[in-house]
Amino acid sequence: MNFVFFSPHFPANGADFCDRLKKAGARVLGIGDAPYDALDAKLKAALSEYYRVADMEDYDPVFRAMGHFIHKWGRIDRFESLNEHWLELEANIRTDFNIYGTKLDFVKNLKRKSRMRAFFRKSGVDTIAQRKCSDRAGAMTFIRRVGYPVVVKPDSGSGASNTFKISSAKELDQFFKDKPEDVTFVMEQFIQGLVVTFDGLVNRDGEVVLAASHRYDQSVMEVVNKDRHMSYTCFPRISPAVEEAGRKILKAFDVRERFFHIELFETKDDRVIALEVNMRPPGAWMTDAINYTFDIDVYAAWADMVVRDAAGGPYEGKYFTAYASRKRRLRYLHSHEEVLAAHRDKIVHHQAIEEVFSRAMGNYAYQMRSKDEAALREAVAYIHAEKA
Repeated sequence: MNFVFFSPHFPANGADFCDRLKKAGARVLGIGDAPYDALDAKLKAALSEYYRVADMEDYDPVFRAMGHFIHKWGRIDRFESLNEHWLELEANIRTDFNIYGTKLDFVKNLKRKSRMRAFFRKSGVDTIAQRKCSDRAGAMTFIRRVGYPVVVKPDSGSGASNTFKISSAKELDQFFKDKPEDVTFVMEQFIQGLVVTFDGLVNRDGEVVLAASHRYDQSVMEVVNKDRHMSYTCFPRISPAVEEAGRKILKAFDVRERFFHIELFETKDDRVIALEVNMRPPGAWMTDAINYTFDIDVYAAWADMVVRDAAGGPYEGKYFTAYASRKRRLRYLHSHEEVLAAHRDKIVHHQAIEEVFSRAMGNYAYQMRSKDEAALREAVAYIHAEKA
């Protein structure tokens, strides 16, 4: 298999994906904008060739890079970045070179929140009331139906960037005054609940070969807008209601041979409501949280599925894994050294976060695992305790 990995150097776990692809038997070819000498040693060892382009947003050089690879190595079997930002470019390349995977005719269903709703309805899973938000009159029509507060977010994009909770006519006026003209927004009914995920791998026959679930302790929108720290937990067992909803949504989208990251709301009255779908690995160190929870190598599981059509599993959850971040601007009660001393038995990883992800993920983060969920909750509270 000739596998072209686009942007293998960023995010950093691209090196792990490329390493496992090579070990699974693929020839891995990279396209990126970083100098070759700046690449991670593990990534260099995994790549048979690296083609540098000056601007990854410019399609023509990427197209020429593909022509070069085909001339030198033969037919390209896969083109992936595993990154939400490049979904459309990937689909364009796959369409132009007839490569297996999502093509241009379907990719907007995976990028635009307004299009996801049709698939949620098809799946039978409850979804949030939503309307495209181009003018104030239309917004008021929607608000009269669902009431304040509402949430506005870009129709295309991931994470909580440019996502706002609007609780009054004054805040609505401010939103329309400030909103970028070139960004299409959707407005959604505000749901009181926490985001829970259904994550994993679906093979080329549409079968789920790995499934996991995380729950955030805070609203990611609030974390970003208020510049707060964040935490979540990966669970050894998935809530039956979450798994049922997630599998129904996967069946409706009918995607194959991909990671999936489905976000749902879990309300206080135990309803599960579809929020959005991302056909990529979950972010915020969640791939590693899956590894720690299940004692597996999810990077290898993905590569084996892609290269060998391996079924994998069954995977049994053994631990709870928690993520707790810190922000530089906040004054914490306990120092980094005190955190390590108090919870060294549970901490499996800690490091600084890449600046581009820090608004949501924090500036520094700790990952911990334990069979005792209460002990993890105490550790998260200890890390997040602030000075009065």
